[in-house]
Formats: sequence, C-alpha cells, structure tokens
Amino acid sequence: MSENIMVVMAQINPVVGDIAGNVARIIQTAQQAKTQHNADIVVFPEMTITGYPPEDLLLRPSLYTQVNQALTQICEAVTDVVLVVGYPMQDDLGDRYNMAAWIEKGVIQGSYMKQNLPNYSVFDEKRYFSPGSLPCVLEYRGVKFGLLVCEDIWKFSPSEQAASAGADVLLNLNASPFSSEKHQDRLAVVKRRVSEVKKPIIYVNQVGGQDDLVFDGGSFAVSADGEIQVQAPEFKESLTTVSILKQLDAIAVMPGEQAELYEDEARVYQALVLGVKDYIQKNGFPGALLGLSGGIDSALTLAIAVDALGAENVEAVMMPFRYTEQISQLDAAEQAKTMRVRYESLPIESIYSGLENVLSERFTGYEPDLTEENLQARIRGTLLMAISNKTGRLVLATSNKSEVAVGYSTLYGDMVGGFSPLKDVPKTLVYRLANYRNSLSPVIPQRVITRAPSAELRPNQTDQDSLPDYEILDNIIKAFVKHDLSPMQIVETYGYDETEVRRVIQMINRSEYKRRQSAPGIKITPRAFGRDRRYPITNRYQE
Repeated sequence: MSENIMVVMAQINPVVGDIAGNVARIIQTAQQAKTQHNADIVVFPEMTITGYPPEDLLLRPSLYTQVNQALTQICEAVTDVVLVVGYPMQDDLGDRYNMAAWIEKGVIQGSYMKQNLPNYSVFDEKRYFSPGSLPCVLEYRGVKFGLLVCEDIWKFSPSEQAASAGADVLLNLNASPFSSEKHQDRLAVVKRRVSEVKKPIIYVNQVGGQDDLVFDGGSFAVSADGEIQVQAPEFKESLTTVSILKQLDAIAVMPGEQAELYEDEARVYQALVLGVKDYIQKNGFPGALLGLSGGIDSALTLAIAVDALGAENVEAVMMPFRYTEQISQLDAAEQAKTMRVRYESLPIESIYSGLENVLSERFTGYEPDLTEENLQARIRGTLLMAISNKTGRLVLATSNKSEVAVGYSTLYGDMVGGFSPLKDVPKTLVYRLANYRNSLSPVIPQRVITRAPSAELRPNQTDQDSLPDYEILDNIIKAFVKHDLSPMQIVETYGYDETEVRRVIQMINRSEYKRRQSAPGIKITPRAFGRDRRYPITNRYQE
C-alpha cells in the first residue's frame, strides 16, 4: 500500500516585528496551499512569526506575549493542514529559544529548539538564544518528519540525532541571507548531510529584504541519494510542492518543479532590486530620489531603483557645476528620459559662490584644496535632502564598495542618503552589472560605461588620479577585507607594488569613521562592511 504526502514549501516574505501581519500571511498562505495544492503539510521559514532577524526586539518581554497570542490564533484558524512554523520562545526562567512548532489539528503537537546558534558574520544568535539539545520527530500518516532550524543543517549532530530518533525526512526551516556564493554553499552542505544520514531534506528559505540583508528564497528538496528533486524560484514568494511517496518501507521525494535559477550578475542584480524594493516599501516611503551625475554608479542605481519601484516612484536630479562635463549632463538626461523618471537640473554655481563669499575671510591665507571639492558635494547632498524632506522620498546614495572601502567619498556630501544600494558592490562589478542590465534593455548610455570614471570636482579629474586601477584596487580590498591577508601576503599573491598595497590598506583603515556614518546598504558579498566586518575606529594596530 502506498501513501502520498504533499508538503508545500511556503517561501514567504515576512516583515520584522509585524506579528499581526505575519500571522495573517501565515494563515492565508496555509489556506492557499490547501485549496490550490492539496497540501498536507506546509513548512514556513525560520522565525516566521516575528520575521528574521528581529535583533534586540527579542529582548522585549512583551514580544513573547504577542508571539504566544499569535500561535493561539494560528492554531484556531488552521485545523485542516499541518503547519511547521518558526518563532522565538521565552521560558519561565527567562531563557530564550529559536523554535519550530509542528501544529496539527489546531494543536502544537511538538516543538524543536534550534541547537546550533550562529555567531559570526551578520549573526548574533548567542546574544539572544540558548541552544537546544534534543531532536524533535513527528509522525504523519506513517512518515516520520524531523525538524531542524537553519544552522543546524550546517553541522552533523542535529541531523544525525533526528535520523537516529527515527526521522524519515528532515524539514529544515531557514532564514539564510543572500551572498553571491551562498546558494551553491547551501546545496553542498545539504548534500553532505544527505550523504551522511541517508535521508531526504526539504530546505525552506525566507525571501525578501530586511535592512542590509536580502533573503533570496531558492528553497529546494533533495532526495536520499543527493538529487535535487524540487527547486523553488529565487527572489520571490512562492508555494512549491514536494511530493513524499511512501511504499512499504521505502520513502522517496518525487521529482517536481525545477525553477530556473539566476547566475552571476543576474543573481546579484535581482538581490539589489529586491533589497531596494523592500527597504522602501516596508519602511513606508512613497518613492526614491537620487543625484544623477552622468557617471556609472548613479546610472546603475537609477536602473535598480526603477526596476524595484517603477518609474513613477523615482526621481533623478542633476546638479551641474563649472566642472561638470556637457556629456555628463546629456547622458544623465538621456537615461532619465529612457527610464521615464521625473528629472530636473539644479545648477549649484550660485550656491557655491554664496558659500565661497561667506567663507572667504576665514579661508584667507589658505590655498584651494579638497575643501572646495567637498563643498560641491555637500551642496548637492543638501539639495537632495531638502527635496527628500519636502516629498517624503528616500535619497539613495550611489557610492560603490570600492569608494566606501577607501573613503573616496564626501561625508555629508555624496554619502548623503537613507539607503545605499551599491555599498557592497565593487566598482569592477558595477561595470558588469551595468552591462547585464543593458542586455535586458538599453537603459544606461554606452558612453557612461566606457568613459573614464570621474567625480568631476576639478578640471580633467579622473578617479585614477587618486586611486589605483579599479581591478587592482578591488583585488586588494577583497584580499584585505574578505580574506584578512597581510600587506606582504597580498604583494606575494598578486605581485602588486608594496607601497601601493600599504597605501590602500591605510586608506581602508582610516575610513572606518566614514563608514560608521554611512547609510545601510545591501550585503551581496561574503564579507560586507558594517555588522559583517567590525573594526574599531580608534586603533593603532599595525600589520
């Protein structure tokens, strides 16, 4: 006699702290999974009820009152399908746990405490949670399901415990954030666990943007022999079915949907679009605006913003000065017209002259220097913030990771903004992303991509007046920031000039104070600036 159990991977986009909204989404999703997919079991991501990561919301006692009420509401509303839901729990002793509950016939039949608490990169779970130590296995129509939560799958012990407790299938609830190499890492880890415990694994991941993190979804199911039987789409909500077939003593995950996955620049671009969309919309901004300079960074940022929000919700402002090339103004206007966004030009010459007059006496005896260049950038930042205040639209900063790394930006000037889409995108990747976006439709003028990059703050300026070639710069940044290589290791690895390497590293270290004051931006690399890489501003450490 055979038994078929339909598991639905509910890849949803919760909002952190919106417990009522998340509960309504869970209930609606469960009903949809039942009516449209004939679901028997619906598996949601990690911490679905609160959204992930809730950070210090977890320290508020009232949060757990709301979570408990939410669990009661879910139990009362959904009785005809099994739900596996993630949530935080605080016990009578005040210890907190990252939980997964098995809700069947309106009752929590079993619950699991996450055992492996990540405390690296962007994760701080040991700050909030105590670890569990026991497996949780529930039987449904003759098939035993073991519950795991996210990091548990990266270690052998929790999977082995569940298998030893009789689990036939492992259900892994995740809130695993995107980075450019993450999907393949997840697959490799899950396949390794499968090879060890010889059990199928269903991996359900959250999707959506949360501050500087993007969760890419991409949920999947792997059979006991390591084959990907079902693949959910990336970067969007989905209900994806996984059919479990039980025949005598054999249990198998049957082949199902195989969503096509993004690759390389396409995957990163989708992450940036989703990150901008959710940051703007979840925080209630009516739209976005940015300074469109005619350079490649602002051009790419505009394309991302329009793809995320729609042209009607994006505004671009050109703020020319005496050093702004005519071709920059023409290219900015062309892109704005192509992308159908509101566009205006606000010359800053008169504002600059007024400030120059005010400061002339104070600056007597000083030669013109970087001060005058920064003044231009700060005027532009002031104008953008004024428009933001008046319209409610959020300013998008346009600096890339290469600039952020070495401080090649003006504090309170071009660093102005509420969100920074390219903050973790190296300059060399900016070019590749621009070409990728133009392969979909030509929205960025080709001259913007091919021209030598310039801040246009002085005559005939180019970025390489102050910086190494971007390919060299990005390699040094990656080696120092991601891999923690010493200056001499970088010299030996790449053959670069030692003096140049040390100069770049010094710029990186000296710019920490700027980065602390910069807008949050989307993490797309394995090690981003911010909570992913934490360095003291005041320090005298020398390699």
